[in-house]
This record gives sequence, C-alpha cells and structure tokens, in this order.
Amino acid sequence: MLDIIYDRRSVRKYQDKPVPKEALEEVLRAGMYAPSAMDCRPWHFVVLQKREDLAFIQSVHPYSNMLSSAPACILVCADSKRCCPGYFPEDCAAATQNILLAAKCLGLDTCWLGVYPSGERLQPLAERFGLPEGMLPFSLIAIGYGGEEKKRPERFDPEKIHYDRW
Repeated sequence: MLDIIYDRRSVRKYQDKPVPKEALEEVLRAGMYAPSAMDCRPWHFVVLQKREDLAFIQSVHPYSNMLSSAPACILVCADSKRCCPGYFPEDCAAATQNILLAAKCLGLDTCWLGVYPSGERLQPLAERFGLPEGMLPFSLIAIGYGGEEKKRPERFDPEKIHYDRW
C-alpha cells in the first residue's frame, strides 16, 4: 500500500485505450469505502467518456488539458444537504483520494482536478451533467492508462513534523 501512495502521480498524458467498465466500477467501489462524517456518504459519481463532454469540461476548467487524451473522467459530486452538510468537502476529498489510489493499484493513472468551491466551475458542470438541486460538483478525476513516465520524488520533510507543540 505504501508503494502505491508514494508512486501515485498526477498524469496529464494518456494512451488511446479505453478503461474497462470493471476497472471503473472497482475504483468507484473504493471511493465509496472512504470515511465520512457520521457515515453520511454524501458522494455521487458521474462517469464521463464522451469526447464532447470531456471537451466541454476543458472549456470551463482552465487546468483540464489532460482531458484531451484521457479516455474517461469521473465527476465526484456532493449531496450538500445530506446529514452533515458542512463536512462534505472532507468526505468527498477522502473518496477522491481512495479513487486515485485504487486506480494506481489497477495500473491506471489519474489527475485530480479541483472544482469546489470555484463558483465559475460549479454551475456550468452542474447544468451540463444534470445534477439535481443541492448536488454540487466537487472534483474531477481524469483516468486512463498513462502515456508518460513520472519518477517518484522524495517528499518526506521532517521539518514539517511537530510533536506536542509547534
């Protein structure tokens, strides 16, 4: 598990190869096993594979160029009215991270694109993909077979660790 965490990178170039439905379902299953406040599980997922939908995302999200080569994208949504409304960002971030790690376990690469709380991204995505009232676009995950090799950088920094007090 630690190697998966350490090796996961944000990949921005993908092979022209579809992601099997079984792999998509497996990573979504992992997303649904994320912890959430009071076991609320406010997440919903929209799997996007149509080129015109991925192109639309590129038109409203300035950092989504990788979708020109990614075969699929997962829109992670948050039910903002479900049991613990103030905690959906943490809950959906945990689900997003689980998806990223599960994808790496399956030999897939990903890139997390932030959506919430960026107002100029929320409404166009909600409208395009028919989200019901109270359902917010939280994040986008480009997913596919990587088309670039990324090395593992050393990120451990003991200077950022503080015990008992700052």
